[in-house]
Amino acid sequence: MTYRGKIRKQCMMVLGALIVAVGTVAGPAQAAPSQSSDAVPGFNGTVRAVAYSGSTIYVGGDFTYAIVKGKSIARTRLAALNASTGELLPWAPTADARVKAIAVSGSSVYIGGEFTYVSGQKRDSLARLDATSGAVSSTFKHAIDGKPYALAAANGRLYVGGTITKVSGQVRTRLAAFDLLTGALDGTWKPIVDDQVEAFATASGRVYVGGKFHKVNSTSGYDRLVALDPASGAIVTGFKPKPAVIVFGIAVTGDSVYTAHGGQGGTATAYTLSGGKRWSATFDGDAQAITSLGDTVYVGGHFDHACRTARTGDQGVCLDGSDPRVKLAALDIADGHLRDWTADANGIEGVLTMAVNPGLGAFAAGGAFTTINGVTQKRFAQFS
Repeated sequence: MTYRGKIRKQCMMVLGALIVAVGTVAGPAQAAPSQSSDAVPGFNGTVRAVAYSGSTIYVGGDFTYAIVKGKSIARTRLAALNASTGELLPWAPTADARVKAIAVSGSSVYIGGEFTYVSGQKRDSLARLDATSGAVSSTFKHAIDGKPYALAAANGRLYVGGTITKVSGQVRTRLAAFDLLTGALDGTWKPIVDDQVEAFATASGRVYVGGKFHKVNSTSGYDRLVALDPASGAIVTGFKPKPAVIVFGIAVTGDSVYTAHGGQGGTATAYTLSGGKRWSATFDGDAQAITSLGDTVYVGGHFDHACRTARTGDQGVCLDGSDPRVKLAALDIADGHLRDWTADANGIEGVLTMAVNPGLGAFAAGGAFTTINGVTQKRFAQFS
């Protein structure tokens, strides 16, 4: 069992990639991001969720303050940054416990996690905030049995996944959806999976769902990764990859689905839109987050090496040689070959979440690290 697996068993919580869990569409070829982080704030606690909206990055996690040029500025598990300048923005709602997932739609920021109050108002692990003021919506308020680990906003809906069993008294089995306009629980989209959901991506008329599950809508053969109809929740039967281990993160381009996995070591895998495997890359620790930018797939996790073959031993050790890649790695989008790009992070848990903004030619990474290539960068970094 990897370190990631031990943490999950001991704490009974998910360290996913959220929003990661964000679907992406590859843009035109562009220069590779720097191997050094941009000048952006750090945080005093783990960053577990990041999401772009234009030039703004919304950040969530366990932190209680942001660190700007050595100065501590109160930010209680939620913050926003200017992605172009690195400036900490005044947006500062508060949550009384962990924020695990973020999704943005128009003027609304949706958050999910373990909190019971947001800015002093009771909210049961799910809330909607104004993207500019941070004000808590009075019309989006639901009782949630279980916890939301992943959010995605698309197709007029907010998709929510995790360990959910009921929403406002109505049965929902680890997946639910809400109307983005009214905030009402969607009465049609209610697929069923038999174990927890870790990640979403939405693209090309599909909702991709990843996690630990084995059956979807009581149907076998869609283990851990499935594509669902965005309106009905029916299985898209033409996508049936059946990965062998848990899916922590998903990213989508126009012709491929990229996934981050745990297991004995960890893997990043590319699938066709029909579920055929294009390539897979192996690491000596879990891959926990994934995104793509231009001609490169970026992977984050708690690994220290990229393996030269798929063979791994105890604790995920690479058996046929390896190349150092500490918590972050870059792969060729076409064939999965390891790129020279090296932005080594530190720590044990490493990188837990990633998001991309193709328009800015940038991606963000959050987690429990405190340095990038030996330079202090606490728990959040942006590469552009």
